[in-house]
Amino acid sequence: MQVILLERVDKLGQMGDVVNVKPGFARNFLLPKGKALRATEENINHFDTQKAQMEAQDLERKSEALAVSTKMDRTTVILVRQAGEAGQLYGSVNARDIAQALHDHGFNISRNQVRLDQPIKSLGLHNVSVTLHPEVSITVIANVARSEDEAQTQAETGRALLSREEEETLTEARTTETAEAAEVDETAEAAADEAVAEQAETMFEDGAAPEAINDESADETAGTYDASTNDD
Repeated sequence: MQVILLERVDKLGQMGDVVNVKPGFARNFLLPKGKALRATEENINHFDTQKAQMEAQDLERKSEALAVSTKMDRTTVILVRQAGEAGQLYGSVNARDIAQALHDHGFNISRNQVRLDQPIKSLGLHNVSVTLHPEVSITVIANVARSEDEAQTQAETGRALLSREEEETLTEARTTETAEAAEVDETAEAAADEAVAEQAETMFEDGAAPEAINDESADETAGTYDASTNDD
C-alpha cells in the first residue's frame, strides 16, 4: 500500500515522502496514529496545499520536545517489584509501567513513546529510550528494586542489590554456563581433530596401496632377472 507520510517515521521516510508499506502496518499504525494518509491523488494534492503549515507545526512541536528533553533526559524512575533468586522479577516491568512512573514525575508520556524492546525482568538500573518527537529521543533510567531503600542503594552503587545467597546463585549459574560453553568447544575441537585424523589416514592408505603394488612388481622383475642369469 502507498501512503504519504505526515511526519518523519524512523526507517521509513520524511514528511511528504510517498512510500510503500504493508497494508497491516498502515491500517494498524500509520493511519490511526495520524502519521500518514493513503497516497490518493486527492490526499497528495491536499498535502501539497497544507505542507507549509504542517512543516511549521512540526517545527513547533520539535522545539517543545527539545525543551522537555532538557528536563527529562536521564531522569530516574523507581519501580518497586518482588523478585526471586538472582534478582529475577516475579512478573515484569513494561512500557506502560514506565510511562506511568514518568507521569508521576510530571511528564505527560504515553506508553507508545517508550521504546522497550522487551519487558524488564530483573532488578537493577535499566536505560530506556523515550521518543518525544520523531527527531528527538532521550534516555530515562528505570531503577527496579524490591524497596525504596534498595533503589537508593542501587542508584549509589550502580548495580542491583542482591543477597550473598543470590550472588552465589548468580555466580554459580554463570559458572555453569561458562563450563557448558567450554565443554561444547572441546567437543567440537575433538570432533574436528578426529575428522582430520580420519582424512589423513584415508589419504595415507590411498597413497600406500600403489606403492605396495610397485614393490611387488619390482620383486617379480628381480626374480625373473636372477633366473635368466642362472640359466646362462
